[in-house]
Amino acid sequence: MNLDKRIKRIAIEAKDASFKLATLSSSSKNKALRAMAAAIGKSSSYISSENEKDLKRAKRDKLSSAMIDRLYLSSKRMKEMSISLREIARLKDPLGEITSLWDRPNGLKIGKVRVPIGVIAIIYESRPNVTSDCIGLCLKSGNSVILRGGSEAYNSNRAIYQVLTDAVSHIIPKNTIKLIPTKDREALDYLLRLSDEIDLLIPRGGESLIRYVTEHATMPVIKHYKGVCHVFIDKSAKINMAIDIAFNAKAQRPGVCNAMETLIIHKDIAKKLLPLLGEKLKDAGVELRGCAKSKTVLPWVKKVREKDYYKEYLDLILNLKIVDSLSEAVSHINKYGSSHSDAIVTDDHENAYRFLREVDSACVYLNASTRFTDGFQFGMGAEMGISTDKIHARGPMALEELTTYKYIVFGNGQIRV
Repeated sequence: MNLDKRIKRIAIEAKDASFKLATLSSSSKNKALRAMAAAIGKSSSYISSENEKDLKRAKRDKLSSAMIDRLYLSSKRMKEMSISLREIARLKDPLGEITSLWDRPNGLKIGKVRVPIGVIAIIYESRPNVTSDCIGLCLKSGNSVILRGGSEAYNSNRAIYQVLTDAVSHIIPKNTIKLIPTKDREALDYLLRLSDEIDLLIPRGGESLIRYVTEHATMPVIKHYKGVCHVFIDKSAKINMAIDIAFNAKAQRPGVCNAMETLIIHKDIAKKLLPLLGEKLKDAGVELRGCAKSKTVLPWVKKVREKDYYKEYLDLILNLKIVDSLSEAVSHINKYGSSHSDAIVTDDHENAYRFLREVDSACVYLNASTRFTDGFQFGMGAEMGISTDKIHARGPMALEELTTYKYIVFGNGQIRV
C-alpha cells in the first residue's frame, strides 16, 4: 500500500475508534491507565535498550548535549512516566460535566456539556516520554490519538507505543492509539491534509517544525511554540532567593521550554547580585551574554546582540539585561518573549501585581522558578505541551483543554413561531 493510503487508513481507523472511545466508562479508562503504568515498569529494560539505540545515533550525528538530554530515558524518567499515568487515572473524568444549565421563558432547558474533541494528532520531537503523556491524556479525555514523533527518537517512541497498546488491547477500542510507523518526511505532509479525519493537530518542537505545520495543516492547530522565558529580579528582591530562582530556571535543565533564556535585573540591585550569581552560573558552565550595562558589572561576559533576545537556546547560554524600572522589564518581556513563562522576584507588593497583570504570557510567576510550567507540576497529571496560543487552550494543556462542548436542549413539545 502506498504511504499516503497507509496514513489515510490510520486516520480513518482512529476516527472510527473515537466514537466508541467517547462512550467508554471512566472505570474502564482508569483501568487501562493503571495497566499502562504497570507495563512501563515491567518493560523498562526493553524500553531502555531501544532508547539506547536512539542515543547512540544521536551521539554519532553529533546532536547537542541539550538534545541528547531531552532524548534520554533515565530510570527516573521512566518511573515518572508510570507515576504520571497513575495520576491521570486518579483525576476526575472531564467528560459529561455540565458546565452550565439554564431555563428559557418558553420552557426549554439548555445545558452545556463537555465532550471529546475526537481525533487528535500530535507531532513532536526529541522527548520520548511525550508518547506516554499524550496517550494517557487522550485516553482519559476520550480522544483517539495519532502520534508522529521525531526520527531521532523513533525506536524509543515505537517501544513505548508497543508496550502501552499491548497492555490495554483488551480494555479499550481497537485503533484508539495510533503511531505513524515510518521516519519518512512525506508522512507528515499526508497527515496535514486529513482534515476530515483529524479534528485537532498539536505540534511541539523546534521553531521550524511549528512554522511548517501551521502553514500546511488543513485542520485546526494549537501551537506549542518556543519558550523564550525571563526572570526579572526587582530592586527589592531577597538576594539569596533571587540567586536560587535564577540558577534553577537556567541551569537545572536548560534543554526544556520552561528554562530561562534572559535574566533581567534592576539597576539598583545589579552590582550586589550579579557578581555572586554570575560566578555561580559560570561555574555551572553557563555562557553569559550581557548588555552594555551588564558588562560594566561583569566585564568578562560576551556582548549580547539584539537578535539573541529572541532566541530559545535550550542550552547553557543566558542573556543578561539591566533595566532602570519595572516598566522597562515588562516592555522587554512583551517584545522579545514568546508568551510562555516569565517570573518576577520581588518583595514589593505593588510591583508584584503589576508584573502579574501586565506581562502577556501563559504562565506568570511571583518568587518562583519558571521551571514549574509543567502539567504534572500543576497537578494535571501530565500535559500535551505548553500552548502559547490564546484561543481554546493556553499554558499546560491537559484534560479539560482536550475537550470541547455541545449543547443539550430539553423540551416538552416546543415549536418556534
